[in-house]
Amino acid sequence: MEKRLTEASHSFGTLSGILFMALTLFSCGTDGPKKPVLELNPRVSAPAFNADSAYAYIADQVAFGPRVPNSPEHVACGDWLSSELTRHGAEVTEQIGRVRAYDGSILNIRNIIGSFLPDAKERVMLYAHWDTRPYADKDTVRMREPIDGANDGGSGVGVLLEIARVLGLDSLDYGVDIILFDAEDYGTPEWAEKGQNNMLTWCLGSQFWVNQPHRVGYQAKYGILLDMVGAKGAVFNKEGTSMAYAPATVKKVWSAAQALGYGEYFQNEVTPQTVDDNLFVSELGGIPSANIVHYQVQVIPMGYGPFHHTHADNMDVIDRNPLNAVGNTILDVLWND
Repeated sequence: MEKRLTEASHSFGTLSGILFMALTLFSCGTDGPKKPVLELNPRVSAPAFNADSAYAYIADQVAFGPRVPNSPEHVACGDWLSSELTRHGAEVTEQIGRVRAYDGSILNIRNIIGSFLPDAKERVMLYAHWDTRPYADKDTVRMREPIDGANDGGSGVGVLLEIARVLGLDSLDYGVDIILFDAEDYGTPEWAEKGQNNMLTWCLGSQFWVNQPHRVGYQAKYGILLDMVGAKGAVFNKEGTSMAYAPATVKKVWSAAQALGYGEYFQNEVTPQTVDDNLFVSELGGIPSANIVHYQVQVIPMGYGPFHHTHADNMDVIDRNPLNAVGNTILDVLWND
């Protein structure tokens, strides 16, 4: 017994000596004593995001014309989106459905889902809407004509298609689902009669999906919505609905952005709660989701910018810099999850 105690004491003394020497060496600097830092989970470098590719994907969408449900342009663009996700190695599922618009008209909609590692149980969901507003109801001209939707619709999809390309080249060890929701922007127009402006007239594709997901019992750890992420001067404040349903996911995304040096874009003001696809995915789908959306609270009037739901939402407003910030942030989150 004495020998064991002596050996244990000797071993403890040796270990103490090593630790003492290590701490002494760690603190032998000109700036005075420093505490040792043990980084248990060092961040890894994610693949680089190509903002030029995302920009081209936006231009490709706009070239189809307005992507309004029940139009030939909508069908053609949907076919192309599905083929691009397939080309990048995703297993593509399409949800074909019919929903009722605010005015009673029936819309033929199409949610497009691209799944990477479709059999993996652990999953993350990235999503955007791919349709465009059927009227420029915030404009002063041609108010009843559809808009190009370069930023509102095109930008989020453009970033996700580039992320799909990256995932096809360098996959993760868990599943990622890229979901392109339809009929998000067919909500009640500004000129509608009082009483028609119901929040349920928006986000018809995501409402359809939460009621019947593309896979029975589908679940993801969290979701990230990209909506209006490509405009010049974009600022992504912490959206109020995201903060109500998914503060941890917001923290995950904003922390990554700031660590990468994108604090100019990802700021810390909190917006009012908004009605967007993440509301329905979070509340009804049970997947806590953060919305990266250009909603300014630092200016008067607050909101989505002067081009929102106008004909000015065209390729002229698109800037590669916010696309780069958003794309690299999402990839960093995925690779360091």
